Amino acid sequence: MENIILKLENKINKGETINFEEALLLSNVENTEELLKAADQIRIKFNGKNVELCSIMNAKSGRCSEDCKYCAQSAHYCTNVEEYNLVDEKKALKLALENEHEGVNKFSLVTSGRGLMGDDFEKILDIYKYLKKNVKIKLCASLGIIDYSELSKLKKAGVLSYHHNLETSRDYYKKICTTHTYDERIETIINAKKAGLKICSGGIIGMGETMEDRIKLALELQNLEIESIPINVLNPIKGTPLENTPPLTQEEILKTIAIFRFINPKAYIRLAGGRNLLENFGESCFKAGVNATITGNYLTTSGNKISEDIQMIKNLGLEIKIDE
Repeated sequence: MENIILKLENKINKGETINFEEALLLSNVENTEELLKAADQIRIKFNGKNVELCSIMNAKSGRCSEDCKYCAQSAHYCTNVEEYNLVDEKKALKLALENEHEGVNKFSLVTSGRGLMGDDFEKILDIYKYLKKNVKIKLCASLGIIDYSELSKLKKAGVLSYHHNLETSRDYYKKICTTHTYDERIETIINAKKAGLKICSGGIIGMGETMEDRIKLALELQNLEIESIPINVLNPIKGTPLENTPPLTQEEILKTIAIFRFINPKAYIRLAGGRNLLENFGESCFKAGVNATITGNYLTTSGNKISEDIQMIKNLGLEIKIDE
């Protein structure tokens, strides 16, 4: 089976892509170590040693109308998550500057809800304009399902990248959310691209989906030409429908990451939520195809400190990306 690893690695190195059946073969290899080494070599060939750091701020929390089965912020479930309205510009600036000074490449405001609208959207535009004047760090946004007009306004306000996860495969998504569709998520991504924004989109693994579902997600992201792919590992939240979901093994997580790298060789594959469930906050993932991470605290689950991530990355012989 190791021959299939080498065969597909060579295919990718020639600039070709692999299909569903080939990716499925990779998922069935017994020698996981060889698969991880090959994914690491693909990362080096197409991306070098650079690792990109980004951070996020939970800028509006709780009371979300959507029923995403994994989410602590959904109003459909009782999770005792902290609830608050949109943060003010001073608080956003303080955190952005802290991240900038520590060497983080990108900073994003993330808001709960189906999509930021009305007065809150106008307020967040003002916040981004304020940040643009006062920070050098690249600005990103994650504001849910919004339309082309709003996305264009974000671009003009100084936002460079829009984050909007597909979460899982099209088939499995129906088991994860019923209050909006997969196509609405894809439409948001397409509109963001039309508005001139770069796209960050990935998903969550460990929600009960199969490896086939993960492969289909990776191929969907390939088709959309996504540049940044965050991979979250489900951290089951008490009170949500997925609270008793069995955890993935470390091996399955690493194998999934490696396959994502095979399918999306040029992308930033980014460790995201659930890093606290991984051994040493996912250190081994950086030798399995990962070349980016969210650092600091996440939305509702804690992560690793920025300084600790930087030291870990350097200890692995990798380099923090330096923006020009």
